[in-house]
Amino acid sequence: MNAMEVNIHYFRLINDLGKQYPMWNPVFYVIAEYMVYGLALAVFLYWFRRTSENRMMVICGTVTFFLAELFGKVAGSLHYNQQPSAELTDVNQLVQKAVNNSFPSDHTILFFSFCMSFWLFKKRSGIFWMLLALCMGISRIWVGVHYPADVIVGALISIGSALAVYLVVPRLPIVHTLLGFYEKAEQALFPAKQKSRDL
Repeated sequence: MNAMEVNIHYFRLINDLGKQYPMWNPVFYVIAEYMVYGLALAVFLYWFRRTSENRMMVICGTVTFFLAELFGKVAGSLHYNQQPSAELTDVNQLVQKAVNNSFPSDHTILFFSFCMSFWLFKKRSGIFWMLLALCMGISRIWVGVHYPADVIVGALISIGSALAVYLVVPRLPIVHTLLGFYEKAEQALFPAKQKSRDL
């Protein structure tokens, strides 16, 4: 089999599960379409817990996402394929999506950018986030909008970008300077509650 035939073969293996086990379709639909809001909430909560580690983690996740999206656009300019539902017949399509280049998966890039960053900073809880990112990638195949290669390449781009950002960004003085300015302004506008000390 050539690369495209392998891609289609594994797409069918995953996507056909929705026909064999239709009770799981709502679960994967919710993950594919709405879990992004859960990720956004997690980023918000991590940031406003006001710890240096959490804030650097969110900064790294954000930089990783923009960097990975840039690499994703380059990859998309080198290879083109439409959504499986536009190219194949008898697809278990649970999500309606405009026909365009589905390579690589933007949802996968977003999730792996932040979830890999979470794992690099917080190994124990980061395992949960990496599993969630994996579920997101599988869900995009399950609902019929991406091939496995779209997801795999998106994940690899994000993982590589996250590693590079983790090694560079926390060591940049300008990042700490800008974060310091922000935190001073935040403290002035919204003073953090100080814990009372026992006398």
